[in-house]
Amino acid sequence: MRLTPLDIRSQRFASRLRGIDAGEVENFLHLVSEDYASLSRERDHLETKVRELEARVAELQGSEKLMRDTLMTAQQLADDLRQTAIRESEVRVSEAEVKAEKVLDAAHRRASKLSEDIRDLRALRGRLAQALRQTVETHLSLIDAIQEAADGDAGERAESAEPRARL
Repeated sequence: MRLTPLDIRSQRFASRLRGIDAGEVENFLHLVSEDYASLSRERDHLETKVRELEARVAELQGSEKLMRDTLMTAQQLADDLRQTAIRESEVRVSEAEVKAEKVLDAAHRRASKLSEDIRDLRALRGRLAQALRQTVETHLSLIDAIQEAADGDAGERAESAEPRARL
């Protein structure tokens, strides 16, 4: 049976011969009743506080679980993003390598073509120099022939002018 402060205050004891001082008992019961009431209120307050704290613990546990789940999701997302970034960078590197190979191949083809053009131009220069030499030699031969013909005509004129003068 639970006692209340009122039970303690209203408790009466039987008197006996050579018994106890009733005033002291009353004072003591009054003190015990007040202490008991104070302890009862404190217990009620502490029980309320315990319920509040238990509710807060349950709420925090729920929040903790939510935070743990959120953290795990964030970590998984970060891992996925990292893997995606790695794959994308590998693809870009591969594409860049392919592009670089194409550029290099085009440069090699261009260098080869330029080298071939240089050979062709050198051969053309040689042919043109030879043709120019032949043209110059032909012109020189023609000049020589014209000069010889002119010298021959001058000598004939001089010879033909001499007989006329003798006449």
